[in-house]
Amino acid sequence: MTAPPPLPGRSDVLAYWQQAGPARWFSKNAAFDADFRTRFEAAHTAAAQGELTAWEDDAAGMLALLILLDQFPRNAYRETSRMFATDAAALELARRAVTAGLDRQAAPELRRFFYLPFMHAENLADQERCVELSRELGDSTLEFALEHRDIIARFGRFPHRNAVLGRASTDEERRFLDEGGFAG
Repeated sequence: MTAPPPLPGRSDVLAYWQQAGPARWFSKNAAFDADFRTRFEAAHTAAAQGELTAWEDDAAGMLALLILLDQFPRNAYRETSRMFATDAAALELARRAVTAGLDRQAAPELRRFFYLPFMHAENLADQERCVELSRELGDSTLEFALEHRDIIARFGRFPHRNAVLGRASTDEERRFLDEGGFAG
């Protein structure tokens, strides 16, 4: 029996993510999703199981963990409930990272990944925190933070997640989605 390949390191995660760039970060691309999943699913699983805590010691390691716990599942498990399975862990890491000032050590274009777990939270206080943090970025992150916050303020959750999470939608949520409301 052969040993499994070694887990990718945090520098592998960060290099891959930076090379992918904004064009792939926030768009649906089946080939990118499949490649991301193939390369980093084992690292995502290890992070989800708390096996990569040594990465939490600095900004680069924390950023790699946030990518694995917050962004990876949104690409690798698109359209399934697994997309959200590690949101709580990502949010906890993001809180600790921001409190420690690790977000400020990241390159400006990558700093948003410290804030996205707040944006993905179905909690108004976390949404407000995301808006506050995003104000300094000077990019589209603030626009999306405001949009996400307004949805949580209105519904208390993201209606576009209801079907995949097995939640019943209210009439107001269905109207919102039918009228072109945010779809993720």
